[in-house]
Order: sequence, then structure tokens, then C-alpha cells
Amino acid sequence: MIDTPTSPITSGLPLFFVITVTAIKQGYEDWLRHNSDNEVNGAPVYVVRSGGLVKTRSKNIRVGDIVRIAKDEIFPADLVLLSSDRLDGSCHITTASLDGETNLKTHVAVPETAVLQTVANLDTLVAVIECQQPEADLYRFMGRMIITQQMEEIVRPLGPESLLLRGARLKNTKEIFGVAVYTGMETKMALNYKSKSQKRSAVEKSMNTFLIIYLIILISEAIISTILKYTWQAEEKWDEPWYNQKTEHQRNSSKILRFISDFLAFLVLYNFIIPISLYVTVEMQKFLGSFFIGWDLDLYHEESDQKAQVNTSDLNEELGQVEYVFTDKTGTLTENEMQFRECSINGIKYQEISGRLVPEGPTPDSSEGNLSYLSSFSHLNNLSHLTSSSFRTSPENETELIKEHDLFFKAVSLCHTVQISNVQIDGIGDGPWQSSLAPSQLEYYASSPDEKALVEAAARIGIVFIGNFEETMEVKTLGKLERYKLLHILEFDSDRRRMSVIVQAPSGEKFLFAKGAESSILPKCIGGEIEKTRIHVDEFALKGLRTLCMAYRQLTSEEYEVIDRRLFEARTALQLREEKLANVFQFIEKELILLGATAVEDRLQDKVRETIEALRMAGIKVWVLTGDKHETAVSVSLSCGHFHRTMNILELINQKSDSECAEQLRQLARRITEDHVIQHGLVVDGTSLSLALREHEKLFMDVCRNCSAVLCCRMAPLQKAKVIRLIKISPEKPITLAVGDGANDVSMIQEAHVGIGIMGKEGRQAARNSDYAIARFKFLSKLLFVHGHFYYIRIATLVQYFFYKNVCFITPQFLYQFYCLFSQQTLYDSVYLTLYNICFTSLPILIYSLLEQHIDPQVLHNKPTLYRDISKNRLLSIKTFLYWTILGFSHAFIFFFGSYFLMGKDISLLGNGQMFGNWTFGTLVFTVMVITVTVKMALETRFWTWINHLVTWGSIIFYFVFSLFYGGILWPFLGSQNMYFVFFQLLSSGSVWFAIILMVVICLFLDIVKKVFDRQLYPTNTEKAQLTETNSSIKCLDSMCCFSEGETACASVGRMLERVIGRCSPTHVSRSWSASDPFYTNDRSILTLSTMDSSTC
Repeated sequence: MIDTPTSPITSGLPLFFVITVTAIKQGYEDWLRHNSDNEVNGAPVYVVRSGGLVKTRSKNIRVGDIVRIAKDEIFPADLVLLSSDRLDGSCHITTASLDGETNLKTHVAVPETAVLQTVANLDTLVAVIECQQPEADLYRFMGRMIITQQMEEIVRPLGPESLLLRGARLKNTKEIFGVAVYTGMETKMALNYKSKSQKRSAVEKSMNTFLIIYLIILISEAIISTILKYTWQAEEKWDEPWYNQKTEHQRNSSKILRFISDFLAFLVLYNFIIPISLYVTVEMQKFLGSFFIGWDLDLYHEESDQKAQVNTSDLNEELGQVEYVFTDKTGTLTENEMQFRECSINGIKYQEISGRLVPEGPTPDSSEGNLSYLSSFSHLNNLSHLTSSSFRTSPENETELIKEHDLFFKAVSLCHTVQISNVQIDGIGDGPWQSSLAPSQLEYYASSPDEKALVEAAARIGIVFIGNFEETMEVKTLGKLERYKLLHILEFDSDRRRMSVIVQAPSGEKFLFAKGAESSILPKCIGGEIEKTRIHVDEFALKGLRTLCMAYRQLTSEEYEVIDRRLFEARTALQLREEKLANVFQFIEKELILLGATAVEDRLQDKVRETIEALRMAGIKVWVLTGDKHETAVSVSLSCGHFHRTMNILELINQKSDSECAEQLRQLARRITEDHVIQHGLVVDGTSLSLALREHEKLFMDVCRNCSAVLCCRMAPLQKAKVIRLIKISPEKPITLAVGDGANDVSMIQEAHVGIGIMGKEGRQAARNSDYAIARFKFLSKLLFVHGHFYYIRIATLVQYFFYKNVCFITPQFLYQFYCLFSQQTLYDSVYLTLYNICFTSLPILIYSLLEQHIDPQVLHNKPTLYRDISKNRLLSIKTFLYWTILGFSHAFIFFFGSYFLMGKDISLLGNGQMFGNWTFGTLVFTVMVITVTVKMALETRFWTWINHLVTWGSIIFYFVFSLFYGGILWPFLGSQNMYFVFFQLLSSGSVWFAIILMVVICLFLDIVKKVFDRQLYPTNTEKAQLTETNSSIKCLDSMCCFSEGETACASVGRMLERVIGRCSPTHVSRSWSASDPFYTNDRSILTLSTMDSSTC
């Protein structure tokens, strides 16, 4: 049995308190996540069973269940479409939560099931679905449906167009029925999730490192004390003095066991040096501090009525340590809303201004430009349909040129897969090349945002797409309704990079309209202004606009019959269907006549360019990871400021082999070394990235590290996570942050140290799986530069302060053993041991860690370069840790030996000659310690509120009041009361009061002097900003332009001392910061100081 120097309650109560509070905090966050999961898994759905609809929960769906989904509902599993409310069995969905696209995609059912539109009919369906094993690829699905009808088996192939993915949403369709093929964790959405790992911040890792150091100190002190005890007891007079005789059992016990017993007793005595309460304080600080993000009105998006959300509070301080930002493009940087900007028709460029097309320059046929043509488009009113005379490529007169413009927008209005809601169409498109159409009158749904923007632009010009009615497309041209029979749609695919439609005009003539990327359309053209259009397309791309080329071909009856037959054969093929369709499409899309090109803008979110520039100035590298094609991604990167026009853009794309990829990487590395360009940008596609990561990781990382910006396009969801992991495990071990808005971004959000979800218009998967969720990308700057900065400063000080005050607490206990023969006598009363960290010193640091603002938030937001001052965990470096630890030891020595010198020679410090005992000595040390560590916290505080004053000075007052009550009354429930009347005696001595004040001043004086000289001689950028902010009447030394040329440090110590311990109290200081600040001319000038008029100094 070990004779412990302190009671089990004294040692166990703080630990129990820590564990309890931590469990409550973690339990609350788990409860929030549980509710979020229940919201998804418990969503009500209707399934077909026993000839009727049965309501159940989404988590109860099993493979083979037929599910009914209504408009705007989310698919709870991967479903094969059986039927919809439309006769053709088609439906429209949006996959915003999967791939970030908010636009509609069309899916179709097989003909045999498309007619089963009621529950009763579906209950008679006898079919078997055979499909591949679950896989993560969102765009790949192969299977077949074997339908038994009248004792005959019909086999129909199933592809991606038949599969409705979990997480997608039904749009513009009243209801559908689908059969579940993949459920739960086998759905494609779930397979694209990366298993979520427990994230730990850099501060937490530093805390554990410091804890190990203090554990070593604890063991060392225990070993030293044990050795010195037995060294001291080697003399017989000290081993068994007359007043402390050993028992027979003690004399006969093993020395080894006695040594171990004493060692463990010293561990118990010194264990308070380990700040157990640090963990509960950190947990409380993170939990309570996280509410400030949600309460920040600057992070509130009024349009969508969304505020910032905190899904985990464990990473608050990590927001202040970010070195890499990985962001999605669509829906994150952009609004995913395309706007028509310009076009090129027959070799002439136009801009849309207020619903009219305005030429950029004079035309070859008119010295006054095309405005005269545009004003005469009303002549088209007498055209009821397209005729063959309309398709000349070189019109000879003004009327025929107008017909070319009309044909261009007819192609735009017909070559698409846009759907339209039922609205009143009277009065639409009645003006000459403009319409009275209000945006709210007509709502288009499209599988591509470009298509929607183009059809809306054509409607504004005067050629309005009214909608599909069975197999007819209706277009209203300048008030006259025209009906075109839709014969075939040649769907878009990434290999062809174009789509086409074959329509029959009211006159009976058949036409092929095609649109696509210039690289896929121009080579197929044999007529039109090809070269001029190519130049215009390049000019559009340089402006960051998304371009598409338009072309047409008139088909003879014989040509159409061949095309119709070959399309039917390819589409009904059970094997090699994709290859056969591709061959037929190539056969059809040839010998085209070029009409022109369109240019649309994917509108950036507000302040995206400014946010990316601010991140770059803060020393953060920005990578864009997107699934978009190369050209689109580059154009958006240029428009949002991710790439600069002066930046040298390097490309690693279309690599076919490892050797080719390696050679290209070496060439890029040489170019970076040889080119005398300050900034480089790198573009890499998904295929090349896979090759680079397979064998050439180091070479690829070397190239990336030397690039200011990196753009990865055509990325699969799991590839995004692999890229982030590659950066995380690099030798520098940087802190990474990922931003995304769709389910395809969940993997990278979970992989990064900090995951930010954008709460988009549709999807919530990213927001649910993120650590933090914000409504717009622009809020990222406030989140990092203000909240991240504050959280890091607060928790870094909290951690260092806790270790400091515990060193102050337990070191006198260690020193006391030298004066009590290492008898394990405790210096402090057990109640003081228990309450030191729980009550007497806990609140000031907690309130500091919640409210401290060492500099005005507006300054931090406007000056991103201040973020560099806290990068790379600078405030928790070993150097800073050693300073706080040495400071704690020095203060402890002053507490102990100051009290010892006061009482060592003469312990009769009272007027009546009454002597002080060991409990009085320990209480004196404890009193000085409580006051000193509390005032030390006050010196660290810059932002004072009434709460800070209450807990700081209230903690000292509470200690005195508690000690008076605790020692002034004989409490019946206490077995022994060593402190009875001790505190009264202590405070009765004037010498004690003088000693307390003297020791507190001595302890803090050296610390204050160090702060003064550090700020005077080696100020950080943040400290310089504090000086300019603290007082508007600052003289020469306070202005940074005179910082190194002003008075000497010694001459200004008095004035600097007042400034250093001055406070940013709202009543004391008028904070101000503006763009016209005289000390900084722009956001970069914090490192290069601007000049100032000498009169100001």
C-alpha cells in the first residue's frame, strides 16, 4: 500500500471534471451529427407493395423495391427508371449534390415499362434486372432488363440514361417510378465518399508534444526526489529520528519496493504539473468559440437566408494555419449561371446590349455598320418558315444577310435539349429582334447551363423557343408561331464534344443543326466564314468566355432515310452500342456550313477575384480542382484571378504513357528554372495526373511547389482527394483546406485538414460532410483572416499559459522537499490543490480565449499579410514554449525563495510574537502565485470588456473571500482542518502584504521589460498594426515610417511601457482603418512601408 501525500479526491476530482465536460461536449456534437443522419436516412418514401403504395423510411429500401418519387424529391437510392407521368417515359433531374451542376439532365425508361404509369400496372410487371457490381464511377452503368410479356422474354439494354442516382433531385416531372438497384453504402454517391477519419489540429499535436515534455519533467523530478531522499537517509540520524520511529514491518520491507513506493508517492505529489484541466478548457473554448462563427453577420447570406455553420469545433484554430486552399470551380467559384455576352454571325462580332445585338465594328457591306440591318429585321415578319434560299453562305443583299442572322438564332433555338415549364406565351417575341419577355414569364430547364443561356438569349432577341409538344418543337419568330418536327437528337458526349438535332421545317425540308466546341465543329465545316470565326472564338476565350460554334446541313430525303435506318440499328444494338452510335454520329455530322459562334459567361460569385488575391497575399497557395474540360477551366481561372495574364502557364495534359509524362515533367521543371518569370501556373488533367502520381510523385511535386497556382481539370472525385493527400504527406506537412459544394467534393473535403462546404442552391451533401459550411466563397477570407487568426492566437496563448501556471504551481512543491527531508509533505492544503485549476485561475484564461481581439477585426480582414505572422504554428514553436516554461520556473523560484527569505530567519511576523507555521508559509506562496498568474493573464489581454474585468479581478477577490471562509470556520464535515485561522494570521502581518506586492512586481517586471524591447526593436507586422491602431495621437515612434529612426529604446521605455500595457478598450480607443490609411498605400505595403510626410512625424 502506497502512503499517498494527497487524498484520492484531491487527485481524482480534476480528472473526473475533465472527463465529464469533454464527454458532454463530444456527446452534443455526436447528437447533432446523429440528427443530420436521421434527417437523410429517415426521410419518408413510398414503395409499391401488394398492389398499393406503402410509406416507409429511405433506410428501409431494399434492392428490387419499386419506389415512387414526386417532383422536387431526392432519390433515396440508385434507381432504374421504369416510368414517368410522360408518355415517352422521360424525366428530368438535377445532380447538383453529385457533380455540382444545377441544370437538368434527361433520363428515359425502356418502352415496355414506360407505359406502366399506375401502381396497379406496375404490380403486374414481371422483369429481371442484371447489372454490374457497384462501382464509384458516376457516369458509367451497364445492365439489361429482361421483361416477360405474354410468355415471351424481351431484353432491353440499360445505360447511364436509365439510372437515377441517389442524391439527385427530380425536376420538372410530376412523378416517376423506379426500381432500386443499389442501396445504402453500395450507391455511387456512397462509394465516392472517403471514409471519414478523425481530424486533429496542429495545436492539438503541439499540446501532446508539450505534454510529453512535461511528463518527462514530472518523472525526472520524482526520480531526483526519490534518489535525494535515500541519499539523505543514508545518515542514520535522518533515517530514523527519535520523533519518527519505524515499525517492524517498515524495517523488514524490501528496499526496492520502498524505492518504488516512494517514487510513485512523488509522482502523485508532483502530478499537478500535468495540466489535466487544460483539455477541458480547450474543449470548452472550442465549443463555445464556435458559436461566434454562426453569429457573425458578415458570414450571413441574406439572399438565401443562410448563416455559417460549424459541424465540428475541433478545428477552429486550424483556420489560422492554412497554407493550401483546394477549391472546386462550378458552384464554388461560379454561380453556375451562364449569361450570353457575345456572338459571331457570318464573320461579324456582336454584343448583346439591352436585348439588341450591337456590332463591334463596321461590316464589309456597310460603312455605317450593322445597326441598320438590326433595325430592319422587322422585314422578317413575312417569313413563315425557312426555305432553301435562306441557306446561302454569301448573301448578296441586305435581306439575305438578315436571313443568315435569323438562321443562326433558329439553330440556337432548336439545337438543344431544353425543357420549358407551362406558362402563358402570348405576347412573347412580338418586337423586331427583341421581346417583351420578362424573366419570370418563361422558365427553362436544361441539361447544360450553356444551352439555357443561349435559348434565353435567342428569346430576348426575338426568336423564342416555346417548348416540346410530343415530337414537335415550337418556335415563335417575331410573333409568328412555327412548328418543327424533332426527328432525332444526337446526344452530346465528351469524345465528340458536340451535339446535333435533325428537324423537319414546316415546309417539309429536313435540316441538321450542330453545335459544339470549335475544335469539333470547324474541322467538319466546308462553308461559312471559318477563319474569321476561328479568330473571334480565340478572342472570346481570352476574355474568359465559354464558346460554342453553330453549323447546319440540309438533308435530302435519300440522305435522311439512310441516316434514320443507321441510327435505329445502332440504338437497338445489344452489343457495342456506344461504338456503333459513335460511328453513325461521325457519318451524319459532316459537310457542315458554319453559321457562327456564341460566347457565354459563367458568372463568378461576388468578390471571388478579390478573395483569391487576398489568399495569395496571405501566403496561401490556391489550387482549383474541377471536373470541367480544359478550355473552360482555364478561362474561368483567368477570369477569377487564379491565373494572371502575365503568368507563365505550363501544361501537363493529354499524356498517354509514363515515359511521355515523365519527359514532359522534366521539361516543365527546366522551363521553371530557365524562365525568368516571377510566377508560373500549371494546368494538369485527370489522365496525366494519374500517370504523374503513379511513378513520378516527387518530380510532379517539385513542379507544383514552384508554381503559384495549379489547375487540375477533368478530375474524378477520388482523384481530388488523392491530390490533397499528396500535398499533406509532402515533407513540409502543410495545412490544407478544401472548398466544394457538391457530393463530388465530399472526398476532398474529408481528406483535407479543414473541409469547407458551400451551401449551394440545391445540394447539401458537401455542407453536411464538411467541418464548416458557408453560403459563398467570398466568406472564406473573413473565416480565415479574422476568425482563424483570433482562434489561433487565443488557443496558442491558452496552451502556453496553462503550462506556465502549472509550472508556477508545482515547482515550489518540489523546492519545498529540500527543506522537509523529502518526506513528501505537501506545501499546499488539499483544497487549494484541487481548486487551483478548477476555480482560482480557470475563468480569466477561458474568457480570454473566447473574447480576445489583439487587433481590430477590420484590420485583419483588410490586411491579409498579417496572416503570415501566425503561419506554420509560429506561436507554439519550441522557442516560444521554452520561454513560457522558463518564465514559469523563474516565477516559481521567486514565489518560494521570496517567501522563504521573508520567513526563514524570523517566523514571528506578528506584533504579539505568535509564530507562523508550514501551512502559513505554503499559503503565502500560494497567494502570491494566484495573484501573479492572474495579473500575468491581464498583461496578455488587449481587448477588455466588462466580462474580462469581472473574471480577472473577481478571481483574485474570490480567492481571498474563499480562503477567509474556508479558514475562518470549523467545518464539521472535514476530518482535519489544517488551515483554520491560518489565512487570518497571514493577512494580519504588514510584512506579508509588502512581500506579496514586492514579489508580484518583481515577477512581472522582467516580463514587461522584455515585451517593451521586443515590440520596440523586433516588432511583427501585427504589432506594427496594433501601434497604428491603438491611438490616433501617436507621435514619431508610433508611426512605422519613423520606427527605426526615432528615439532610442531606453529613452522611450516609459512611454512604450504605457502603450504596451494599454488596452484596446472600446471606451479607451477609437478603432479605425480605411483604404486611405497613411501608413499603408495598398494591401502589399505592410511589408514595404509607404512614405509619409515629415510633418506627420
